Amino acid sequence: MSNHEEIDQTIESLFCFSVKIRLICYATVIVALLWFISGCTTSKPARQQPASYPKPYKVFGKWYQPLPDSKGFRQRGIASWYGKNFHGKKTSNGEIYDMYAMTAAHKTLPLGTYVRVQHLENKRELEVRINDRGPFVRGRIIDLSYTAAKKLGIVGPGTADVEIVALGTPAATDGGTGRTFVPGDYYSGNFTFQVGAFANRENAERLKRKLDEQYKNAHITLYDRGDKIFYRVRVGAFNTLEDAVRNEAILIQDGYADAFMVAE
Repeated sequence: MSNHEEIDQTIESLFCFSVKIRLICYATVIVALLWFISGCTTSKPARQQPASYPKPYKVFGKWYQPLPDSKGFRQRGIASWYGKNFHGKKTSNGEIYDMYAMTAAHKTLPLGTYVRVQHLENKRELEVRINDRGPFVRGRIIDLSYTAAKKLGIVGPGTADVEIVALGTPAATDGGTGRTFVPGDYYSGNFTFQVGAFANRENAERLKRKLDEQYKNAHITLYDRGDKIFYRVRVGAFNTLEDAVRNEAILIQDGYADAFMVAE
């Protein structure tokens, strides 16, 4: 075999090897694209492992880990309150803060938990619902709404020593004599995602129609703040927290980074 023939065969071999490499690369890209497209059009794919705990968050350089449930939770410390400066602003669970409602902020209890708060000096007590995060001040364990603080006798002095006991989530009423609670099972229930909230019904309907094209159970719920009605746009229906967590990545990937999980 001549040198020219050897060179020609070498070039031919390199060319064939190059073509094979390109074909493998093209095939890999095509498979990746098909996987991505199928993931976007599937209503309930599992793309991440369910978390054992809710996502931690960071405030003023410190990380806080929310609790997965409120069962057996009891705490003593200082209570404070917040009012006009926050009235009408969004809380951590997406609601609009109402200083006249019976709500409170806590750093780690699951949002939606009802707690009994007792003033350790005057022995007054009441029930509030946790819908916000805070207070982020050393030694303080709960931030009460203005009305709750007034009923406990805290508005004047500003703070007081209290004990809080988690009651859980409301289960049913017993004929008007009181409220019964489920003691903190946050792994099962009716979970969905809130994608947006609008004062204008047409804007809410527009987003709902868009979500209907890609997801299941897009719906609108009404929230009456007293002075204004808000139309909350929600999507998805999951019976367990694990199912909801698995699908959270889908909404984020599709551009709904501000969507958050709620229990209906």
